[in-house]
Amino acid sequence: MVLPPSSDLSTLDARARDIFREIVESYLTTGEPVGSRTLSRLGGVTLSPASIRNTMADLVGLGLLEAPHAMAGRRPTQAGLRFFVDSLLQLGDLPEDEKREIDARIGNAGANPQEVLGAASELLSGLAGGAGLVVTPEREAPVRHAEIVAIGPGQALLVLVFEDNQIENRILATPADLPPGALAEAANYLNARFKGKTLAEARNAATDALARDRAELDAAAAKLVQNGLVEWSGEDPTSGRSLIVRGRGNLLQDSQAVADLERARRLFDDLEKTRELIQVLDLAKAGEAVRVFIGSENALFSLSGSSLIVSPYMNAERKVVGALGVIGPTRLNYARVIPVVDYTARVVGRVLDGRGQDRERG
Repeated sequence: MVLPPSSDLSTLDARARDIFREIVESYLTTGEPVGSRTLSRLGGVTLSPASIRNTMADLVGLGLLEAPHAMAGRRPTQAGLRFFVDSLLQLGDLPEDEKREIDARIGNAGANPQEVLGAASELLSGLAGGAGLVVTPEREAPVRHAEIVAIGPGQALLVLVFEDNQIENRILATPADLPPGALAEAANYLNARFKGKTLAEARNAATDALARDRAELDAAAAKLVQNGLVEWSGEDPTSGRSLIVRGRGNLLQDSQAVADLERARRLFDDLEKTRELIQVLDLAKAGEAVRVFIGSENALFSLSGSSLIVSPYMNAERKVVGALGVIGPTRLNYARVIPVVDYTARVVGRVLDGRGQDRERG
């Protein structure tokens, strides 16, 4: 739904704004539509139910409220939530104890950047109540060494060591009849062909190289290289960046999600679209502030009706290197989640910068 013209919204008097704010804040807390009698008992509006009903009718006419059922109360529309977030939402600073918790959990996550980013995604899901999302930075350092080892039936681990001493692990599926020497052959091929190249360069060259070398490379080993570089599902193939998602289970704890399993299923489908989600989170790179996407404002969420709160994280030179955020139902607690996302992004940028300086000194 498109927002009403700003001139219409500017005509809202203080009473209408107060009633609208009370309805939205109650809905974001309970997930339930709000009736005039309930609103009159909340204490924030000193009007009769009849006067509240008249104002609510005006807000429906402006497209800010809707009635999900004929006899139900009113809840904010998508346009109403956007108006609330942009014009009426009051943001405070995070409590000091929450800042200390974020500092400690991310600071103690480990020396590997993947561990730091995984901890950030887990932390966001816990503090914000939705699913935590983190897009990893692009790998700019060349590959120094590759190794593939069997870790169990039908699985192998591809270990990539980069020139900046970072290590990335990728789990690959393997066939039951994998020849004994295929893992070593694939690792030798990776080191011979792609050592000294960035992941993006290796990926771009892999398809042509495999086609050219197919005769001298065992089919099973070629498939391992293909899966590890070209088709690996944990990243966006155009950039080499991964999407870390934690807290999917939180999305089913919401009463509205349980009542509408189809919408929940669509949201889970959205979370599987790695490339599209990375592109959405990349929109945060346009500025330094937190951005909020509500429902169908982004095509990816048009069916699931989700909200995404996202912020870029930067290095010491203020260069955006990635993005993180929270996704959940449109009735997320915006006043709480926005400061959590903003502060977490700043801590992640600072911690990753410190890890990088430590590696350079090492």
